[in-house]
Parts: sequence; C-alpha cells; structure tokens
Amino acid sequence: MTLDVSVLTGLAPQPAPDRLRDPSYVVVEADAADRLAYRRLRDEVFVREQELFAGTDADAVDDDPRAVVLVARSGDGEVLGGVRIHPAPGPDGLPPARDLGWWRGSRLAVAADARLHLGVGAALVRAACARAEAEGALRFDAEIQAQHRRLFERLGWQVRAERLLHGRPHLLVDFPVTRIQRLADATKAPLGGLLTELAAGVPAGFLGDDGSPVPGSDLVAACDAILPAMVERDPEWAGWCSVLVNLNDLAAMGATPVGLLDAVGARDASFARRVLRGLTDAARAWGVPVLGGHTQLGVPGQLAVTALGRTTAPVPGGGGRAGQRLRLTADLGGGWRRGYTGAQWDSTSHRTPEQLRSQAHVVPTLAPTAAKDVSMSGLVGTTGMLAEASGCRAVLDVAAIPTPAAAGTADWLTCFPGFAIVSAEDHPHAGDLPDHLDTAVCGELVPGTGVGLRWPDGTVTDAITHTVTGLGTAS
Repeated sequence: MTLDVSVLTGLAPQPAPDRLRDPSYVVVEADAADRLAYRRLRDEVFVREQELFAGTDADAVDDDPRAVVLVARSGDGEVLGGVRIHPAPGPDGLPPARDLGWWRGSRLAVAADARLHLGVGAALVRAACARAEAEGALRFDAEIQAQHRRLFERLGWQVRAERLLHGRPHLLVDFPVTRIQRLADATKAPLGGLLTELAAGVPAGFLGDDGSPVPGSDLVAACDAILPAMVERDPEWAGWCSVLVNLNDLAAMGATPVGLLDAVGARDASFARRVLRGLTDAARAWGVPVLGGHTQLGVPGQLAVTALGRTTAPVPGGGGRAGQRLRLTADLGGGWRRGYTGAQWDSTSHRTPEQLRSQAHVVPTLAPTAAKDVSMSGLVGTTGMLAEASGCRAVLDVAAIPTPAAAGTADWLTCFPGFAIVSAEDHPHAGDLPDHLDTAVCGELVPGTGVGLRWPDGTVTDAITHTVTGLGTAS
C-alpha cells in the first residue's frame, strides 16, 4: 500500500499570481468587500505612491449613495483596479441635491503589478462610460493626470481644459454622450429625404409643423398615427393617446379643437372595441366629437386620427429667431405609464375634463412667435425641430427645465411627456396659465444649428450636432 505524501503534508505552496501569464479578470460593480479593497488600493496609489493627498484621499463623494464603484476583479478575487462614477459635485465639492444628468468619473486606480499588458485601466474606463449612460448621464467628464492623455483620447475622450490640481498637471476631459443624438437620428432624421416632394403643398411658413392651416379657411388639420406595436400591446391606451397627440398638435398652433376622424385596423371586433373605448373616453374627456372615420377588421392593429381645429392666427413651429428666449410649459403631474417607464409620462389620464380642455388656451395666453408640442423625439429633439424650422440653434439650460421629481433628467428630456409645449418669445406672457401646469424660461435661440445643453458651470455640450429633420427652415 502506498500513501500520497500530499495527504500528509498538504498541497505544495503555489507561486504568487503572475499577471503576465494569467491576465484574466472581470469588471463588475463592487460589493462591500470589493469597496474596502478599492479604498485600500486608492490609499496605496494616491496617498503613498503618488503623494497627491496627505493622510487620506476620502471625500464627500464616497458618502453619496448614488456613487457607483466598478472594480476589475481577478479570477482569485483580487481587486486589480477600480473607478467610481457619480453625479458631478458642486464648486464646494459636495454632491448635488438633484441629479441633472451631469456625471463624473474619478479615483481611477490600478495596482502596480497590473498596469502593464493587462489593459485594466482602459477596461475600467470603458465600463465607466457605459454605466454612466445607463445611470442617465447626458454629460460625463473626468479630471485626469496629464500623463494619461493618450489613453483617454484613444478611448474617445476629448480634452476641454488644462489645470493644476493637487500640485500636478491635470486635464479636464469629456466623453461624448450620444443618447439624444441617437434618438433624433432614429425618429426624425429621415424626414427631409422622404418628404421633399410633398413639401410643395405645405402653406408658407409651416414646413415641419405637426399641424397645418387649411388654405382658404380658419381650419387647422393635424394627423398622427400610433405605433402598431403600441396598439397591439395596450389598445385602450393607444386609443387615448391617438386623441391626446392630435389635440396637442392643435394646442401648439393655438387652435381650438372642433372634431376628430379615426382610422382603425384590428384583428377582430373585440380588439377594435378596446381601441375605440380608449379613443371614446379621451374624446369625451376633452369634449371633442368624433365626426367619422374608417374601421377595418381582419388586419394587424393600426390606428390613425385626424383632428380639426379653428384659429385665425395659427402659431408656426418655425417662427423663432436668434436672440429669443425658449420656454417650456408642461404638466409635471402623474407618472410613468405602466410598461413605458422612461419613455411615456402619463400626465393626462388623472386630469379632470376642465383641466384637459384648459390646455388649449396655453399658446394663445403665451402669445409666442413659435411653438411646438413635445413629441416622441423628446424635449431636446422637439426643441431642435423648432430651432431648425426657425433657422437657428437652440441652447437649453438644464437646471432651469421644469422636471417632475419622479423622473430622471435624461428620461424627461427624451420621453413623450403627455402635455408639454416648447415656445419662443420676446417678452414674458401676461396672462394666467392653468394652475396644474408649470412654466419656465429655460433656454434661448442663437445662430447656428443643432441643440446645446448648458450646465451649471456654464459649459455647453452638444446634444444634437446638426439639423433634426433635414427639412430646413420654414420660411
């Protein structure tokens, strides 16, 4: 009988991990143990090795519950590096009370024996960018030591400024966040190429508007279709929204609604009844009759509605000019529609008929030179369409935009908000608006194209870099 010596003596001692031979690691959100290891690593790098701080590098950000720590963890559980992302602190270094969508990456630290060949730093930076966007960042920046310039530029960051920090040369760098640009490109960018031939029939000055004056009359007509997927998924809500979006189009032009026409497609009568129930409930709530329409069965769910209104002075979406102020008037009540969190804000289904009908008087009360209701391209995209039709660029002051407490800034700027009107004006309105609405000047029209976001530090970042629809100016 033989005896395995290892049973008696234990396993042979294993050499320390060789980072060059075993480069495997994963980047994950830190758990409690990882956070402690990350703090120890920060102390090793920033306090002892680099002597950037005396005693500790801890700050108020470490106590912000919104801060996220990401770590690179080896196969044996060792933390090779880490970084934190968080709402950008104010000038006093304290975390902001309200998250405006301005986030920052900081305290990127990598263990000395993991800095070569493994790409830990680059992996952490990439993960931080992705996580910041997932957290709702519309601006993401960092203050980095100047020697890391090449790494960050290779990863797509742009240098904005140079400064001396902790006695060392640092760079202020920005990562381009493209969430709003992608939304505008997906929803509106193809319109210019598609509608060029049809544009000849649009009344002068109203190119790009959601509604149009009917020549030879005081009528305004608007037409909107609901996404087929939404009709199939939520037929009653689709019916309600088909009325809502069309009456918003009329409201943006200062028109009083007089009637609706509907076109409904459904797989059977039972499904059509659900669509029509939502449409009927909305028509009654707003007090606008359904004058007629068309219903077809045995087809996939489809819904389009045309609304007619009256005004002798329709307000165009392209009536703005450089130097004018931008105003948002919106209903911040309600909440996210179930199943559409971050995409559709329901501000209407809980309102009284009197409140809903009063919204038709908003634009006549404001008396703006240009107005548009916020559509599926979101506030920024819609503002960009108003600016484009006016031959201008828009700059929005993020901190001044009326925003519901329950909505993140990025979601609010890109969602369908229920009822919201963006308008351009020379002078403040003199009349009273409905009590359930919030209104504020939150930007301006300037020479140029696209839309910029102005942040509390005065920096303007590009949200949309070019025209939104390609239709051009309305005049």
